[in-house]
Amino acid sequence: MTGAKDSLIRGIARNDALTRGLGDIEARMLVDWVVDWAELLTEAARSEQDAETLVNRLCRRGRAIGRFVQLWCDPKERAAATQLAAAERFSWPLPTKKRIDPPDLMEHILNWESQHRGE
Repeated sequence: MTGAKDSLIRGIARNDALTRGLGDIEARMLVDWVVDWAELLTEAARSEQDAETLVNRLCRRGRAIGRFVQLWCDPKERAAATQLAAAERFSWPLPTKKRIDPPDLMEHILNWESQHRGE
């Protein structure tokens, strides 16, 4: 399954939809996070199909997280960000600061996701 794993990981790195609309710092953070989790998931997968399903689900979550960060950091889009968080059933707490920089928000969310994954 190593070849399939490598192919899935390369696909993440080339997935423009994952980082669309994000700044360089938060985009790199998100890609690194998705790749790290994808490696773990593909190692634990029972089959190539299972690995692909898990990685696709992870990438979808990554895209939603990226979109949330983009929306939240624009004060005019906070309502849309809140709606997205509800629709995606994000369980991390919404930011409490009026102003938060995108890299700080991305770091906070990804740390929370990593600590609570699977709960």
